[in-house]
Amino acid sequence: MKRLALTIGLLAAVNCAAFADGNAFTPLDFNDTQYGNTATTTSKTYTTTSSTEGEAIGNGNIQNAILQLDNAQVDIRNDLLNCKTKYADVDAQYKLIKTERKALKKQVKSIEKRIKEIDKAKEKIRKNML
Repeated sequence: MKRLALTIGLLAAVNCAAFADGNAFTPLDFNDTQYGNTATTTSKTYTTTSSTEGEAIGNGNIQNAILQLDNAQVDIRNDLLNCKTKYADVDAQYKLIKTERKALKKQVKSIEKRIKEIDKAKEKIRKNML
């Protein structure tokens, strides 16, 4: 459930960066009416503050998206570390239980063997008594 939420958050962050405000190929101070009138030639001075602000906003969005991706990556790595730790604990328990099971199986076999030997000895004694 946590991974699903992280994945959705990651996709939302990437999509927000991809569909950022405005078109990347359209200048911020674009004017359609300027190009319709070809008879008059006007010189227009472009201010760099509006484009710089737009770039700063875009860079901030990209940096925010990268920061969110970094945070998601850290969370996933923490989850991986927790899973590896849990796996190591379960593996150690499994190996311990496996060796205990093997020792108990040997003990059960030796006890069953002793019981069979005692049964055989009792049968021999009964045969000798008759």
